[in-house]
Amino acid sequence: MIAGRDRKPSTTGGDPHLSRDFFDRPVLDVAPDLLGHVLVRTTSEGRMRLRITEVEAYAGEADPGSHAYRGRTQRNASMFGPPGHAYVYFIYGMWFSLNLVCGPEGQASGVLIRAGEVLEGTEQARHRRPKASRDSELARGPARLATALAVDRELNGTDLCTRDPAAPLGILDGAVEAAGPRPGIRSGPRTGVGGDGAHFPWRFWFADDPTVSPYRAHKPRNRRTSLDAGPSTP
Repeated sequence: MIAGRDRKPSTTGGDPHLSRDFFDRPVLDVAPDLLGHVLVRTTSEGRMRLRITEVEAYAGEADPGSHAYRGRTQRNASMFGPPGHAYVYFIYGMWFSLNLVCGPEGQASGVLIRAGEVLEGTEQARHRRPKASRDSELARGPARLATALAVDRELNGTDLCTRDPAAPLGILDGAVEAAGPRPGIRSGPRTGVGGDGAHFPWRFWFADDPTVSPYRAHKPRNRRTSLDAGPSTP
């Protein structure tokens, strides 16, 4: 929750969702605030809920690690749109990643949802991720998360703040506490980011959470990229 802000949460399917005001802030404020919130994904197979445990921030044209660093293209156009929308991209010809646009329209900032704990719809996730040896691995990494939640290019540009009860994506207004003491938040370099943006400490995660993906420094990849590492830079 954010003290001193009137977020006027929207509702989808009876649940209060984060409003546009939540996302219309600097990306380095939004990113850690998303930890513990629940992503809702509605498919033809039913509803899924995922507690967000790991994210990365990307600051658009001011960030060498961002897809938007060199300006607007057909691929990254959703990043330049209003806050509170999804930016979904395809990487290595294999995997999708889910990012949430934030900051003022035209700034192209976004938060990559790197990992989470599946709270509802576990059977759906298991069906899409049959090689996962345990439930903590179902959405452990951005490519795994997108696969488990059936995220693809059709969701690019989706409004997460709509009041439409049939909306395919939304973020519930209110963090979910983990079992036991609330975990501390850690920050460090982003996974797989090279060049001038390699050392920005813009990855945020819950300490000691089994769903958080392992950190890997940047190195050239071939098209047979590991699903565990997944794509990393929006």
